[in-house]
This record gives sequence, C-alpha cells and structure tokens, in this order.
Amino acid sequence: MSQDPEQQLPKIEFPCEDYMVKIVRDADDQAHQFVLEVMRRHAPGFDEERMVLRDSRNGRFTSMTFRILATGEPQLQALFDELKAHPSVHMVL
Repeated sequence: MSQDPEQQLPKIEFPCEDYMVKIVRDADDQAHQFVLEVMRRHAPGFDEERMVLRDSRNGRFTSMTFRILATGEPQLQALFDELKAHPSVHMVL
C-alpha cells in the first residue's frame, strides 16, 4: 500500500520559533566546538542556555539538543548538510 505523497509529514510553518535539532557526536571538545560553530553560523541568536547535553552510557558519544528559530528549508538543509559532512558527527535529527 503506497502512501499519498500529499499525506506524508506535516508541513512546518516558517518561521518556526522552537525548532528542535538533535546531534549525536563524538564526546570530545573538537566535535563540540565544531557543532557550536555550525549552529551559530546557521541559526544565529539561538539560546545556548537551552542547549541540552547527554553523554552515552559508555562515554564515547554526546547528544546535543538545540532549539532554534528555523527560517526555512534552505537554512535547515544547509545546517544538516554541514553537520553530516563532519566525521565526528554521527546523526542529525
């Protein structure tokens, strides 16, 4: 049974003020700084105080959760593409 393309995911209305971005990266300072630089470049003004960090059970990975002002698909695509291109970033949601 195929899905109607019109009934896939709900459309996001932009600007979206509280858009969540979650990144799973290596648990090291270099990866941390890289992610912060990318977030600052693509989502200037996001509230770093609201950033949530969680280490994996074995301490090899850290998840970073951000709330940003999403301005549109081009911004999100550029943000996700740049993050995914880095070898220390394992997942972007």
